[in-house]
Amino acid sequence: MKQEITANQTATKPSSNARVQVGSYNCPPFVIEHDDGTYSGLSIFLWHKIADELGLEYKITNHGLEELLNDVASQTLNIGVSCISITPEREEILDFSHSFYETHLAIVVKQQGHFATIKQILTNTKLLKVLGFFMAAAAIVGGIYFLLEHKVNDKLYSMSSNKAKLIEGFILGLLFITKGPFNYYEFRTLTGRVLTVMLAVFTTFFIASITAVLASTFTLGLLSSDIKGPNDLAKMRVGAKQASTSSLFLTNHSIVHRSYPDTADLLVALDQGEVDAIVADDAVLKFMIKKAKENGEYESLVILPYQFEKQNYGLVIENNSPHREKLNRALLKIRKSPEWRQALNDYFATR
Repeated sequence: MKQEITANQTATKPSSNARVQVGSYNCPPFVIEHDDGTYSGLSIFLWHKIADELGLEYKITNHGLEELLNDVASQTLNIGVSCISITPEREEILDFSHSFYETHLAIVVKQQGHFATIKQILTNTKLLKVLGFFMAAAAIVGGIYFLLEHKVNDKLYSMSSNKAKLIEGFILGLLFITKGPFNYYEFRTLTGRVLTVMLAVFTTFFIASITAVLASTFTLGLLSSDIKGPNDLAKMRVGAKQASTSSLFLTNHSIVHRSYPDTADLLVALDQGEVDAIVADDAVLKFMIKKAKENGEYESLVILPYQFEKQNYGLVIENNSPHREKLNRALLKIRKSPEWRQALNDYFATR
């Protein structure tokens, strides 16, 4: 299914004598440019099917993103095919086809070493608050049972001094919070037994909530506890692709960042420590990092679990293009075909 297409392509249907100039740039898995001058990828597959449906002859040439947009706007190129997001700013100077793929922006960081991870987990304010609440709850529960039971229940409170019994009470509260309720008949007083039954339901939900919070905290701590969302990027060295929607997003949020020619350069910069984080399209990042890890590269790079700034990909079209309506009809037809579903599966089944 991953068809390779040469830079010069003639439609297999009878030609309508229409020849279009197509611009593209490397953006796996949507456009994969090979050393021998051929192309593959989801966007290339889609364009090949559209051109075949409309009987168009075309030539694909390679461009940078900014150059491609400018060339379509000036009608030097007729079509732009890659992973190009539909935005209001771009719509002002050129046109787009219907959307054919939806994704969002994502943040990639380099996984920290063990010492740095432990340090950041231990200094994580959210974790400290959770542990403080946890200890306070244990102390309160233990204190209540101590007041009710320490004079009449030598099974739970066997120490002779009140100070030692208080410690036993705290341990009892800690066990109650972590393990769940004791059997109610282990308590001598009626109030203690009733309280045990009432706390049983509360403790079940409490343990589940604490477990979820701690799991989230430790998971994010292993990734990068300094970044809880896009706004935290303002205090870090950040990279983005030049003239991309990720670069525009960072600029609009007053986040100073370094620009790189393409996503491959972004990944290299992050891996080599030139930047602390990079922002790019999620679908592209997942594919490129997965492929790199299969070859033993970028083992420490991870995509943070935050989704923001939805992106819709479309084909770039010159304004007042004579092919626009037919192209959109063909695109919609292809998106409903089994071949399109198979192409999606080929490129994204392992995501």
